[in-house]
Amino acid sequence: MTPRFRLVAISRNPSYSPLQHAANDQQILDATVAELLALGWSARRLDESAVVSDPLPPADLYLNMCQGPAASEALLEHEAMGLRFFNRPSSVLGCHRHRLVPALTRSGIAFPRTVLVPTRGPLAPEAEAGLAALGPGRCWLKRGGVHAERPEDVVVLERGELARGLAEFAARGIPLAAVQEHVPGPVIKFYGVASGALFHAYLAEGHAPIPSGLVDHDALRALAFCAAARLRLDIFGGDIVVAGPDRPVLIDLNDWPSFAPIRGTAARAIAGYVHAARPRGALL
Repeated sequence: MTPRFRLVAISRNPSYSPLQHAANDQQILDATVAELLALGWSARRLDESAVVSDPLPPADLYLNMCQGPAASEALLEHEAMGLRFFNRPSSVLGCHRHRLVPALTRSGIAFPRTVLVPTRGPLAPEAEAGLAALGPGRCWLKRGGVHAERPEDVVVLERGELARGLAEFAARGIPLAAVQEHVPGPVIKFYGVASGALFHAYLAEGHAPIPSGLVDHDALRALAFCAAARLRLDIFGGDIVVAGPDRPVLIDLNDWPSFAPIRGTAARAIAGYVHAARPRGALL
């Protein structure tokens, strides 16, 4: 008898997907589940909202695309009890910018100077000093909690526009922002699965291949995997700016992206990684 393993796949609340990626986020989860079904798993699906309102069904492994704080915090106690999640709820919460920025700043990973500031009220002296250290040039203003839900959650501004940008965030109900120094250079988007199961990178502009000589591929890959390991992420993506041939700089990291350009390849890689972690001898 072929062993079958119990899987629960938890989909992301569409409100936490960038507008253009809500369908893509669901499709990568569906494609991964399909690959695992073909490998002999049984699967049950849950919405992110059900994690907060209902008991968590038993399973051998959980595919976790939740990003909201309520669902992720509800899953933390299950992680603490030893349940297996890809990604771990603690890692997902670690990707929220108010936690991500301090973690990456402390890590020694190449990461731009970034200051967390409230969008309302006076700034604390340390925040004022941090902003002054960014210099007079352009900066990036980013939503300070969960990753971007809409394009205007990440904007580039001149320093003189920062007060207006913070006011606009406040008017939209965003209490905290990350102000990040602008690092000039071409931006590379990347996708990865832990243990080297997958790494794919391309130029953000035009979704073009990375030109030969632009950046050392091994250094690029090492930076991405080092950052993901710091947060104990299994399935991840992000952005790196190439400040020079030997200077890749991480500018963002997120849990379980859409993998839209390589969905089929990514689904197979994720499924293979999860299947390799299956509990030996567990039966349905």
